[in-house]
Amino acid sequence: MGSSEEFQKRLSQELDKMKTIQKDMQKAMAAKQTLDGQLSENNVVKEELDFLTPENKVYKMTGPVLVEQEIDEAKQNVDKRIMFISSEVKRNEELLKDLSAQQDKQQEVLQRLQKEFAEEQQLRMAKK
Repeated sequence: MGSSEEFQKRLSQELDKMKTIQKDMQKAMAAKQTLDGQLSENNVVKEELDFLTPENKVYKMTGPVLVEQEIDEAKQNVDKRIMFISSEVKRNEELLKDLSAQQDKQQEVLQRLQKEFAEEQQLRMAKK
């Protein structure tokens, strides 16, 4: 592998890669929590809208004002939101799976480096 300085430099680079992967995983986990919350909220709204009859009124907040909205339009909007959030959840799950695989691979790289360094140290000690 070379000198101890080379090893330290390589180890530092590989540790930085691991930190980056872990930061990305934390962001993705936070996004997952947000998306799960949004999906849950929208599913509750969908359930509530399903209880309404044509005589009921639905209002939509537009800025600081409540504007009357057709029930069917409200249902369509909620369905679209659920579809969008669901696709984002799926995309986020794929990202987390990919990051997890990257993290596992990086862990193997770090373990291999440490093993190589330990073996090199033993050889140096044996030569003395």
